[in-house]
Amino acid sequence: MRYFFEDLAEAQFEDLTVEIMRTLFGLGVSAFASGPDGGRDAKFHGTAARFPSTSDPWVGITIGQAKHTNALNAHFSDPDFSGATESSVISKEIPRVRSLVRARKLDNYILFSNRRLGANADDAIIDRIAADCGLQTKNIALAGVEYLESILRSFPEISVRTKVNPFDGPLLASSQELAEVILALSSALHSEVPDEPPMPVDRVSFSSKNLTNGMTEEFARLLTRNYLGYSHTIQQFLSEPANADILEQYQGITEEFELKVVAKRRNFQAFDDVFNHLTDTLFARDPVLARHKRLTRALVFHMYFACDIGSEDVATTN
Repeated sequence: MRYFFEDLAEAQFEDLTVEIMRTLFGLGVSAFASGPDGGRDAKFHGTAARFPSTSDPWVGITIGQAKHTNALNAHFSDPDFSGATESSVISKEIPRVRSLVRARKLDNYILFSNRRLGANADDAIIDRIAADCGLQTKNIALAGVEYLESILRSFPEISVRTKVNPFDGPLLASSQELAEVILALSSALHSEVPDEPPMPVDRVSFSSKNLTNGMTEEFARLLTRNYLGYSHTIQQFLSEPANADILEQYQGITEEFELKVVAKRRNFQAFDDVFNHLTDTLFARDPVLARHKRLTRALVFHMYFACDIGSEDVATTN
């Protein structure tokens, strides 16, 4: 089963981490709380129930950290996470851990993140933390995506207790399948675009839909001028039998977008903000989409223009 940790909000990921720690250590695990230095820690004091094993559990004060990212396919080895620069996540965390060790407020340290963790990165990061903080390597642990998924499969009740639902989180967007659609569309969209594409004959009027969704006239004119010419090409491409697999991916994407837009629409004053948030998030999360910004915006506009996302008014013809 695929767990979409990247679609969670930071607070949701912290809640999930606390429940995992309570399963591994015991019910005495305290929830994440801000410390005097601004860090957020979960804490357990005692003998762990089953971590790292029942035969040789951790003893003493265990501090847990949760570092969440909305990025797809992120790794512990990424420079911004574990690099030697002062700005990396690990570089910022080491002084905090060292301070707690010296104050005898930390005996064991475990860091959870929804990142991939390779064996080489695991050893290198643990060795670095041990050397810089005065801990033994056996008292440091890193928990990445692979470990999180393993725990949730072994203890499915954790998911039930946390009631974690990605749609309760911030308005985010899956980008991996969209990137595949964009790559498939790129050659078609590079062809000549008609200046005045035919309008759908059975659809809500564009102006009525904009009014219903709260899209401003100025933003609608800008989208129409820049991307309406692509919509007919996109529709033709998706309707070709040879592109049935791409159409299926497109339909899955629009369904997800629509669910998330409906769930979080009230957080945005205008649909202009929804559109910009979706595209900005996509660019930040996938390098393919970042390289094809115009095509990505054109495709998201097509979703809206074709009434695949966004609320609809009483059906009229345009």
